[in-house]
Amino acid sequence: MAVARLTDSEREELLRRHPEWSLVRDGDAIQRTFRFADFNEAFGFMTRVALLADKADHHPEWSNVYNRVEIVLTTHDAGGLSRRDAEMAKAIDAL
Repeated sequence: MAVARLTDSEREELLRRHPEWSLVRDGDAIQRTFRFADFNEAFGFMTRVALLADKADHHPEWSNVYNRVEIVLTTHDAGGLSRRDAEMAKAIDAL
């Protein structure tokens, strides 16, 4: 079953609800950078996100350098942003 891409208005609503995220990759993904006190806090955050992602079966693209975690969300099956990305952004923001 194909996953539907967000419409332009749905994408705008996603950014309105989650202003810390920004569009990247010509609007096909969203990105957010998180900063923590140190590596231990950053890694703990990544662990919590990993548990959420595994439960949702929707895994982010991410990188970590010391206290910084950069997360990119996109749905490859949809060829861009989907409701799954909006739900994951909401869950990550709630952490």
